[in-house]
Amino acid sequence: MNIFLPIAEVSVNVIAIFSLSGVVGVLSGLFGVGGGFLMTPFLIFLGVPPTYAVANEANNILATSVSGSTTHYLKNTLDYKMGLMIVLGGIIGTLLGIWTFTYFKGTGKIDIVISLAYMYILAIIGTAMLVEGLGEIDKARKKIITKKKLHVHYWIHGLPLRMRFQKSKLYESAFTPIIIGLIVGFIAAIMGIGGAFILVPAMIYIIGMPTKLIPGTSLFVTIFVSVIVTFLHAFNYGSIDLILVTMLVLGSILGVQIGQKVGESIDSTGIKTLLALLLLLVGIAIAYDTFFAEKTTQEIIKINLNDLNPLSMFVKKLSLEAPILYGLFSIIFAITLGVSAAFIRKFLSNLRKQYFANKFKK
Repeated sequence: MNIFLPIAEVSVNVIAIFSLSGVVGVLSGLFGVGGGFLMTPFLIFLGVPPTYAVANEANNILATSVSGSTTHYLKNTLDYKMGLMIVLGGIIGTLLGIWTFTYFKGTGKIDIVISLAYMYILAIIGTAMLVEGLGEIDKARKKIITKKKLHVHYWIHGLPLRMRFQKSKLYESAFTPIIIGLIVGFIAAIMGIGGAFILVPAMIYIIGMPTKLIPGTSLFVTIFVSVIVTFLHAFNYGSIDLILVTMLVLGSILGVQIGQKVGESIDSTGIKTLLALLLLLVGIAIAYDTFFAEKTTQEIIKINLNDLNPLSMFVKKLSLEAPILYGLFSIIFAITLGVSAAFIRKFLSNLRKQYFANKFKK
């Protein structure tokens, strides 16, 4: 079952997009990291041009981040002050990333830059996760218990402008979260990812935040970064395709809710190792597709608005005639779906608790 994307100007399989976004959403819910580092390459493999894959996955990450962040807000597991410091750096990094994206797009090399960025990032992160996962499995098998230092001091902690973060019970330089946010924002703008797979380890090992506050704060940061990335891509390049975003968001939000629920009751050590292998395989696939696969020139489709269905015609016209309104609509659409999913999950959870409470009373 194929559907034509009026903005990206390619046809994609609806079931493939929905299924892959659901699987990536489950992985995101399990590990507390955004799935953009997997979903964007998958979109490219399915025929979506890299420029459009990056922009639309950023919009998708916005929805899933809002959904997850709202859930953590309801549980009071967010450090807003720390999050805002990271966001400050993220705004600067995102603007630098968009500038870099524009430069390489102007030279006609943006597709190769995106591919190389994914290839190296996935190789590094996948290898690190694989080594850590195999180490944890080996220690568990040998019943070895090791004590880890909660907070190691690096040069970054010696920077000025120290402040107190009451929620995380930390007292350190504001430049620490700002610099981390700058790096995350820069990567997010170029690669169409939330950056949580970098942000989460940084919050644990560099900032030293309590573990329970990390997923919610990470998602809180990702919301702001994704909003900026989505709007700038929509306004500058007109690359947000609401039909593609709808499929991605629905699949991802459903997957995230399932992943968060499953993650509450299983040991994720073995799954973490499998995820590391998946990252490495995707990195290898990107490398093969970039350097070794035979390239076929795809014919550019000339679109006549009269040939499109009413929905596709509306999306195309709105994108061309009102890019600012279109970008804002994309953001509001993603946020609405994300918040709705979180509250629906909360409502269903309360119903389940009430049902079992009444059952035990009887």
